[in-house]
Amino acid sequence: MSEREGFILHAKTRPERAEAFEALFRAYVEPSRAEPGCIEYHMLRDKEDPTLFIFYEIWESRAHLDEHSNLPHMKDVFDRRMEYLERDFDIRPIDMLSPSSAKR
Repeated sequence: MSEREGFILHAKTRPERAEAFEALFRAYVEPSRAEPGCIEYHMLRDKEDPTLFIFYEIWESRAHLDEHSNLPHMKDVFDRRMEYLERDFDIRPIDMLSPSSAKR
């Protein structure tokens, strides 16, 4: 069993806030990928429901994820999330059973 920390997060936005949510988080993808301990960081949008965003993240450890989550901009977004969301984040912890294809 790996020490790695992973999750899939569903963010169901209010229809009128979906574009603003996308713009906000698109700006965080590359900086997040560059953070120490980031193995995978993907932002997805459901094709059938464009108000549903899905995040897939794998971090080297809980400590790396905690460091990411405690960055000022991430804490700010978390505190303001309900300005964008129809319902709160649905976060599902996962175990990564296959090796990452990321070339880092």
